[in-house]
Amino acid sequence: MSDKRISIHGQWSSRWAFILAATGSAVGLGNIWKFPYIAGENGGSAFVLVYLFFIALVGIPVLMGEVLIGRRGRLNPAASVSTVADEAGANRIWSGIGWLGLSAGFLVLSFYAVIAGWSLRYVFVTASGSFTGASADTIGGIFGALLASPLQLVFWQSLIIAVTVFVVSKGVQKGLEKTVTLLMPGMFILLLIMVGYAMTTGSFMQGVEFLFTPDFSKLTGSGVLEALGHACFTLSLASGVMIMYGAYLPDGVSIARTSIAVAFIDTLVALLAGLAIFPIVFANGIAPGEGPGLIFVSLPIAFGQMPFGTLIGTLFFIMLVFAAFTTSISLIEAVVALLVEKRGMSRPRSAWLAGFAVWFVGLGTVMSLGAWENVTFNSLTGLDWEFVLFNQNFFDATAFLATNLMLPLGAFLLAVFCAWILRDQDTAQELGMSESSLAYKGWHWSMRVIVPLMIFIVFLHTMGIDVL
Repeated sequence: MSDKRISIHGQWSSRWAFILAATGSAVGLGNIWKFPYIAGENGGSAFVLVYLFFIALVGIPVLMGEVLIGRRGRLNPAASVSTVADEAGANRIWSGIGWLGLSAGFLVLSFYAVIAGWSLRYVFVTASGSFTGASADTIGGIFGALLASPLQLVFWQSLIIAVTVFVVSKGVQKGLEKTVTLLMPGMFILLLIMVGYAMTTGSFMQGVEFLFTPDFSKLTGSGVLEALGHACFTLSLASGVMIMYGAYLPDGVSIARTSIAVAFIDTLVALLAGLAIFPIVFANGIAPGEGPGLIFVSLPIAFGQMPFGTLIGTLFFIMLVFAAFTTSISLIEAVVALLVEKRGMSRPRSAWLAGFAVWFVGLGTVMSLGAWENVTFNSLTGLDWEFVLFNQNFFDATAFLATNLMLPLGAFLLAVFCAWILRDQDTAQELGMSESSLAYKGWHWSMRVIVPLMIFIVFLHTMGIDVL
């Protein structure tokens, strides 16, 4: 039982601290950057409704399962899964789920830190007034010059990782909790300021209509699967984060209510980001489905033309940096905990070692944006394998491996482990529910049937096999 185990790393001071930390991990660049543009590409509000449906049906149950494992094990993800597997009389091979999550989170952070560095660089570029009155070609050139400069990319990547490591080295309460307690409210305030400004653009209601008036004729089968995929992985699921954060959750805190709160705030931030971005997009005649370039090219064009654009643009990129930091500290925490537990290292030493490893692997992403752009596994070996992974550069292959293969597989195995391997009496006890209660039966059935099926469908879609 979890009340007989204590994490050597400490624990969150309260339920609210966990909610802020878990939401900080979930609310990353994916909410503010990815969600608006994939909603724009898939019909706006119809996509949002389907996304909300899948958050409730898939995202929250898996989140509850991960937190359950973490709190019961009180160790790093691999050790926690192994511990609860032992408790259930299952084979320790299930600890592979934790190793898979640790590895996926590590790979994600390796390229995430580089992209976060773009946001940090743009805080200073925007504040300097470089976008004011600039043409689309000039602004596109600024972004292109950043991507073409390995020295710049490494500098900003290094700064992101250094601050991340410094925070994590301070421990759970003095580092992680203190940071998210400051950054999350700050990010939310900045987001509300952005929404308030969006109300003055004259296109706010157009943005509201785009997000909240459903038109299912614009939603394709591919869009439905995109919504399902984003719902599965927007909550930092299967990356080791929620098992690790669950290990620090005090006993007696409701996992169900806490998980629902995290999912609600995460979704609220995504919707507010849409309300902040789309009115600016529409007011400046920008297409809402422009992809990643929406944030780093299209919006800066708008900031350069609109009143108070320098101020609003600077606040926007500061908000992005806040979101990036709260995610990056969560992604590295599990690796740091593993080194402390397995190698007996001090937390500062473990943090700097993990940070260096992430930085080193991230150099591959940096080089893929320039000199290695066309270097693939097939081009290096002279082979002609058709699988997409072998035809991508280091950055694209790493992102594909982590987000399209490892995370879905991890979420699938987590659902199977929780619902088919662990004993019902143990999972019900940790969730604070009765085995016969409707809430527990709903969670268990979802993890037993719905979640594996839905994730399998997303996986097939990722592999190019369309089922809708």
